[in-house]
Amino acid sequence: MSTTQSERLRGLLEPLVSARDLDLEEIEVSRAGRRGVLRVIVDSEDGVELDTCAELSRTISAALDETDAMGDGEYVLEVSSPGADRPLTEHRHYVRALGRLAKLTLTDGDELVARIIAVDDEGLDLEVPGVKGRKPTARRAVFADIARARVEIEFNRKDKKEEEA
Repeated sequence: MSTTQSERLRGLLEPLVSARDLDLEEIEVSRAGRRGVLRVIVDSEDGVELDTCAELSRTISAALDETDAMGDGEYVLEVSSPGADRPLTEHRHYVRALGRLAKLTLTDGDELVARIIAVDDEGLDLEVPGVKGRKPTARRAVFADIARARVEIEFNRKDKKEEEA
């Protein structure tokens, strides 16, 4: 996708997404045979429901029909939330992952799996699980030292809402 097209699409879509109290995470234009594919990834602090994606898709489709932002050819529009394996790249991603287990690759090459306990402007307070019955340990990771991070899926962890009930 050209920078000009990307900028035009972002300028068109950002207000539509923001009006629903969502964050525009990613816009991707690709080809699938003769057709173009426009993928719009949105998120919020509370996640994104399927109905919200469907409503937003209709709104975006109508707005795109009024412009030539996608050109003259046929295209498929996909509006979705990020997958569970989405990398944590923005401060808000880490905030949304509070309490979750994350796998971090540090700039020195070390890998670390730890629970995100707190997030501030400089980095993360983490709880590294204990091994073989040992107690968890606290650790600090500054954003400048994190090369990559993503949430680890936990199948046996109770949801916060379940714990409060």
